[in-house]
Amino acid sequence: MEKRVSKNAKPMLMIKALLLAYATTGILLLILAFLLYKMGLGESQINIGIMVTYIVSCLFGGFYMGKKIKVRRFAWGMGVGTGYAVLLMAVTFLTVHQISGDFKEMLMMFFLCFFGGTLGGILA
Repeated sequence: MEKRVSKNAKPMLMIKALLLAYATTGILLLILAFLLYKMGLGESQINIGIMVTYIVSCLFGGFYMGKKIKVRRFAWGMGVGTGYAVLLMAVTFLTVHQISGDFKEMLMMFFLCFFGGTLGGILA
């Protein structure tokens, strides 16, 4: 029989999943910075690298959440992706004191995070 996660543990699991996603982001950005330094990547390559970082980070967070929750995994993965995107926008706003980039870039970032988290939840 499948064990259910208590209601009190779900917020803590979400926080752990988001921390995993942000730790993955840090590692992937360090790798991207190293590649930029060694290979002299162009702007378009860096933008693709950042998009891949969003997807992979949210995928790991959604996968972790899906493995722990075990019910409605895709929905919890969506939650992780959405939480990642909202937290990323909030931190950007608090540090820069304005929304950087245009609406199209923000929408693309939100979609990539949402998609990555959902995919991670489905794969769990």
